[in-house]
Amino acid sequence: MNTLAYGLLGLVARTPSSGYDLMLQLQPFWQAKHSQIYPLLAKMEQEGYVEFTRVHQTDRPDKKVYSITEKGRTALRDWLAEPTAEPVLRDELFLKSYCLWLTDAESARHLFAEREAHCREQMQMFETFLKELELACDGLPQDPRTPFFGDYILLSRGISSMREEMEWCRWVMDLLDKPRT
Repeated sequence: MNTLAYGLLGLVARTPSSGYDLMLQLQPFWQAKHSQIYPLLAKMEQEGYVEFTRVHQTDRPDKKVYSITEKGRTALRDWLAEPTAEPVLRDELFLKSYCLWLTDAESARHLFAEREAHCREQMQMFETFLKELELACDGLPQDPRTPFFGDYILLSRGISSMREEMEWCRWVMDLLDKPRT
């Protein structure tokens, strides 16, 4: 199984979910499309890691709500015990940063202003999720044995990362704004 499959197992271990719900839960931290999630869920179901219940809907096609099996729990526990792979970072802005000397300062500044705005939007989303989590849990879930501890530490990391990246963008824009000699 791949990393996305284990991520899906972790999510359905917490709460049985449809493929669409899983995609929404993943979005803040892992980019995955319908075209990846649905075939993977079907394969995981065939291999016995998840099972589904068909939920009848009157205004739409029936949906499948997936839950983890005991085989899936075992696989998830085994995966959690393995060392983590090195992080993969693919950021187009980083590649463009190498080439900034080929464009004018205004165009370059625009790239970083766009990124700063994106980070602000993401940070506000993470802060909203964190407030909702705090309300749902009657405080921040700081006990690692609760299912929401992962949400807490990931949202906190997301907020911190967005703040740091916004500071970096402002620093770069300040450099771009300096008069040339």
